[in-house]
Amino acid sequence: MELPIDYASLRVIWWALVGVLLIAFALTDGYDMGVGALLPFVAKDDSERRMVINTVGATWEGNQVWFILGGGAIFAAWPFVYAISFSGFYLALFVVLAAMILRPVSFKYRSKRPHPKWRAFWDWGLFVGGFVPVLCFGVALGNVLQGAPFRLDSDLRAFYEGSFIGLFSPFALLCGLLSVAMLVLHGAAWLTVKAEEGPVTERARRIGEIAGLASIVLFAAGGFWVAFGGLGFRIEGLADAAGPSNPLRGASAVRAPGAWLDNYGRHGWMILAPVLGFAGAGLALIGMRYNKAWAAFAGSSASTAGIVGTVGLSMFPFILPSSFDPRSSLTVWNASSTHLTLFVMLIVTAVFLPLVILYTAWVYRVLWGKSTTGALATNPDLY
Repeated sequence: MELPIDYASLRVIWWALVGVLLIAFALTDGYDMGVGALLPFVAKDDSERRMVINTVGATWEGNQVWFILGGGAIFAAWPFVYAISFSGFYLALFVVLAAMILRPVSFKYRSKRPHPKWRAFWDWGLFVGGFVPVLCFGVALGNVLQGAPFRLDSDLRAFYEGSFIGLFSPFALLCGLLSVAMLVLHGAAWLTVKAEEGPVTERARRIGEIAGLASIVLFAAGGFWVAFGGLGFRIEGLADAAGPSNPLRGASAVRAPGAWLDNYGRHGWMILAPVLGFAGAGLALIGMRYNKAWAAFAGSSASTAGIVGTVGLSMFPFILPSSFDPRSSLTVWNASSTHLTLFVMLIVTAVFLPLVILYTAWVYRVLWGKSTTGALATNPDLY
């Protein structure tokens, strides 16, 4: 059967869609986690902590839909990537999932008892549930940029040659700290929008300014490391964009220091992503400094999208390069599902993704409003 969209185009479309889903996750669940990481530092008593928790209490569960959609899209569109990354990074993913499981339990149990130690314990659970996944996601992206230590044999069986401790290299930790700074800034900006004006928003602005400066410095440091630190992979020869999904056939990949900057020379428009990362953080800083809440949130959102987008655009067409055996590297062209699978998935996505977006927008509209300490005594539905 002749499909209306060619195989190469579908592969690029799905690469872009997965990127959009991951950015949506960073933008929505990212500020939830940022608020969780900020909780012990911006709120000093129980009423302030409850007010901070309720800035995300109405929507945090729905925001996790983007995490599920992103993981599901990788599984369906790039099965090689899903299999190798989820098995090779198993212990790291276990840590992430344990922290993300602790987060909903903390939301639900925190206010069940009035005892201060009980509530303090679950407050730190919310901190762990916000800080740990954010750090690990950044470390994971750092490892992807460096290349993961795996190889494929002739039967396409994957063998992971790394260790859990090996994931925390200096560059990966730099990326982890950038991720923390980026989403703490995003969480602080969210608090200035959603929390009532007062001590909490003042503390959030002060911490947000520090996080914004850290984001700019760490993003620049990461860029210099990528340019001059020996990172990068390049495809040798001509890749068959419509060829079979077999990483060991066709053009092979090689290590090439500085190659992650190649795409910016070929496609000048891609420079918009890192520019957005820096300019957004700068706008967020201005919004924090001059108490312009929506400017701060727009800036932190733009910075988050720009930083995540920079990683994807720099690596294209690579998705998961191999540092152990570069010829086993997974790319947009050699690791996707079949032509028919990608097309059917695209039709399903075209139908259901707009419904998810419309429903999410409706929920935000209905549940919109500032979180206040005064409402805690009158609204039984609040955490």
